[in-house]
Amino acid sequence: MNAEIINDIRKNSPLIHHLTNQVVMNFTANGLLSFGGSPIMAKAEEEASEMASIADGVLINIGTLTANELSAMILAGKAANQKGIPVVLDPVGVAATSLRSSAVKQILEEVRVAAIKGNAGEMAHLVQVPWRSKGVESIGAGNTEEIARKIAKSYQTTAVVTGKTDIICTGNTTIHNETGHPFLTKVTGAGCLLGSILTACLTTDAPIEEQALTAVEFYGLAAKYAANRNDVTGSGSFSTRFIDALSLEVIELERR
Repeated sequence: MNAEIINDIRKNSPLIHHLTNQVVMNFTANGLLSFGGSPIMAKAEEEASEMASIADGVLINIGTLTANELSAMILAGKAANQKGIPVVLDPVGVAATSLRSSAVKQILEEVRVAAIKGNAGEMAHLVQVPWRSKGVESIGAGNTEEIARKIAKSYQTTAVVTGKTDIICTGNTTIHNETGHPFLTKVTGAGCLLGSILTACLTTDAPIEEQALTAVEFYGLAAKYAANRNDVTGSGSFSTRFIDALSLEVIELERR
């Protein structure tokens, strides 16, 4: 983990344009604010390009996708590419329906993405690797490192495959991260918020391997810190303390 990445985010408060799903907007906005970034949620096709052009990073999350939102996502992605700011794609539930699958295919054909982040089932689908999924959840098992490498190679991007062990692959480098806590799987939007944190980290000047690792490792440490508090008794109390923990310094999370 590179603590300077987090320091830079808290100093500069990068504006992250979210085209994300309606279920997680509030949780994502509060989490990014706590971490140090500045969120804006804007999915109207009429303003997508303009909003992306004033942002520092763009997150595309297809969790509650509609046809109009797809157009906005592509417009925002293209504007971000033109400006030279990072675009992160979170292909939520891409394997569940043909609409989601075709939408992600179109996005990847028209927008250059700096990173793709998803669970194993979602990421496996993008490279035609058989994997069991249930809606937006991944329930199968297999070689996630191979999937990450295939994603990175096929789409010329950084792959972040989330799970009990997160796998980051930039093409030449593969990194494992084991920080985290099972409560993250019991909070709606936990994975989506990670996409927001990742996008913020990609706005810094550090090498992309360090940016991606810092995002997932810090996120996992914050989860473990929150889960181990005496006043946390379940996923509800955890989610509140987790938002708090995202504002802490790395040294404090590691110490506790």
